[in-house]
Amino acid sequence: MINFFYEISDFHIKNDSFLIKEICILLNNESIYIGNVNYIFCNDHFLLDLNQRYLKNNFYTDVLAFNYSINGSISGDIFISIDRIYENSKRWNQFFMLELKRVMIHAVLHLLGYDDHNHTDKKIMKKKEEFYLILFQF
Repeated sequence: MINFFYEISDFHIKNDSFLIKEICILLNNESIYIGNVNYIFCNDHFLLDLNQRYLKNNFYTDVLAFNYSINGSISGDIFISIDRIYENSKRWNQFFMLELKRVMIHAVLHLLGYDDHNHTDKKIMKKKEEFYLILFQF
């Protein structure tokens, strides 16, 4: 099950069932059983607190993914800073929803075991992101 939760009051996805369907398509395409994947939309301060508390990092980030997947079933909590998505979309001259989808796809790929710690892994992950963005016609 894919769930959306909001830790901020001034943001809400209007057609969340459409995005949920796209994430389900991605997971089915990757041949993985869907457990519980929670997207929690928050602000910079909320995500910075998590980044400091759990990863000992003292910087803003757009997304943190906590992976609870077991036995071929994907589960996890994905925290997304809407502040960062907005700032990054402006910085890279992208539509807000395109940047949001990119980060949502990126995070779920992390739950699937994809990584981006070196150049080769980054290229693989970027290619997957682009594939799904094209598939979802954005």
